[in-house]
Amino acid sequence: MEENNAGDLALLEEIMEGAGKIAMKYFKAENEVWMKPGDSPVSRADMEVNSFLQLQLLAARPDYGWLSEENEDSARRLDCKRIFVVDPIDGTRGFINGRDQWCISVAVVEDERPVAAVLECPALNERYSTMKGSPSLLNGSPITARHSTNIAKATGSLKINEIISASLAGRVEVTKFVPSLAYRIAMVATGDIDVAFARPGSHDWDLAAADLILANADGNLVDGDCQLLRYNQPQIKRKGLIACQRDICDDALELAKSVGILH
Repeated sequence: MEENNAGDLALLEEIMEGAGKIAMKYFKAENEVWMKPGDSPVSRADMEVNSFLQLQLLAARPDYGWLSEENEDSARRLDCKRIFVVDPIDGTRGFINGRDQWCISVAVVEDERPVAAVLECPALNERYSTMKGSPSLLNGSPITARHSTNIAKATGSLKINEIISASLAGRVEVTKFVPSLAYRIAMVATGDIDVAFARPGSHDWDLAAADLILANADGNLVDGDCQLLRYNQPQIKRKGLIACQRDICDDALELAKSVGILH
């Protein structure tokens, strides 16, 4: 299986470069935007990156399943041993508004957990990559979550940041809002922040790649019961989540409960 993981990671890294170039053609440039059901924006960049990834990845691995934000979900993936989990642009609102902190997120999932993952962040010239059992890398160098006995820096959605700032002023520094949830999780993996919170409503495509990157950097992405996430399930929409280094999971959960940011 390790050989399969290495082959899949090499495939992702090869193809992500091309996906990044497509996205950058539209970044801070002309880009058609429309709204999906639920008042969520999607752009021409999202769709072109998605089409490129789907064509390239499934041509290389035709027996793999597919789950992407920009395709209708199919129950066929549940019968596949391995699937690609894709967000062609995580942080679309930020992308549209010219913010740099967005990424292309792709993971390979097997047995309900990611086994290979890449976050491509071309506007920042950053690439996060890893596979099961290996260190997480940022541009080829190992990263690790910050080991601390207390929560000093945290971030989440705009609403979560407002709640933390109001409730825990002076106790927890709130990092400026980052439009990409996957990138927020990666910030925990690099030790830039201690905790990233997500309110209910995220989906597997927002999470799978960043989940493995954090796990291999000595952190965890967990639900409100401090349980790891399971992927390639019928339900892909998530409840409130916490990303943190492993030693402070219980403290992060208590903080989240105390200010009501997981509901």
